[in-house]
Amino acid sequence: MKIRKLREEENPPFDLLLLADPSENLIKEYLKKGLCYIAEDGDRISGVYVLLPIREETIELINLAVAEIYQGKGLGKMLVMHAIEEARNLRYKRIEVGTGNSSISQLALYQKCGFRMNRIDKDFFLKHYEEEIYENGIQCIDMIRLTQDI
Repeated sequence: MKIRKLREEENPPFDLLLLADPSENLIKEYLKKGLCYIAEDGDRISGVYVLLPIREETIELINLAVAEIYQGKGLGKMLVMHAIEEARNLRYKRIEVGTGNSSISQLALYQKCGFRMNRIDKDFFLKHYEEEIYENGIQCIDMIRLTQDI
């Protein structure tokens, strides 16, 4: 498995990005300012993440997705750890990530990778998404924000 930055001439893997964020418009907006990284297994894209600078010393892991056939095999953790290392290499002091209140496995993953819950953006998904989102039988309403000093 190889993780690398997406080249400018390459198209982002929207099929994967849409797994983590159902808004194609929001994805297009943050891809303009963010850095997109892909995991490849041979010639197949198996995962993706985006880093978005948000403040002078802070970068956000804004989208993380793993192709369904690669889920449950440690690739998500590998991508998160790569994102942390990449943020460090880019000389950021803090990395943040946000996920839905209904994203139980993602909350566990980020905490296993050293992130700590920081705050809750109440009603985030109600304000920013037209359609209701459900995961694990729970409506996704609030954004749980997690941070890590690096």
